[in-house]
Amino acid sequence: MRIEAVRGDITRETVDAIVNAANRSLRGGGGVDGAIHRAAGPELLEACRRLGGCETGDARATPGFRLPARWVIHAVGPVWHGGHRGEPDLLASCYRRSLEVADELGARSVAFPAISTGAYGFPRELAARIAVETIRSTPTSVELARLVAFDQETYEIYRRLLAA
Repeated sequence: MRIEAVRGDITRETVDAIVNAANRSLRGGGGVDGAIHRAAGPELLEACRRLGGCETGDARATPGFRLPARWVIHAVGPVWHGGHRGEPDLLASCYRRSLEVADELGARSVAFPAISTGAYGFPRELAARIAVETIRSTPTSVELARLVAFDQETYEIYRRLLAA
């Protein structure tokens, strides 16, 4: 699998599936979640309602509707509480489950945001390390995993980790 880092807007990624940093209700919110819901259109919210939510560390899929991506994989990341409530394992599970769901869909290219690093407060460096290590170590048919950074700092962290 090829893993690459880019800086940009995940809603504009032309890949088979994009991953949404979702909340447990899957009903939209702020940050990446809100941007994806706005770009996909109101059909996304209706599709998410039918899923009935998602547990932290898990992932569920919907069509991409008005997005360039065919599917949206909604992964529910953990809120950071200092790292003593299983947050690293739950975050790794998000990336692993997203790849498993991508395999179920037949997706060969997947774009990931920096899950849990916004309002959920997960430290960027640790989150990026977990993302890269988990994607590298998860058996999958996905051929391209793109780490999409909204900000320059996260992009630089991804680039450094991928070069190591």
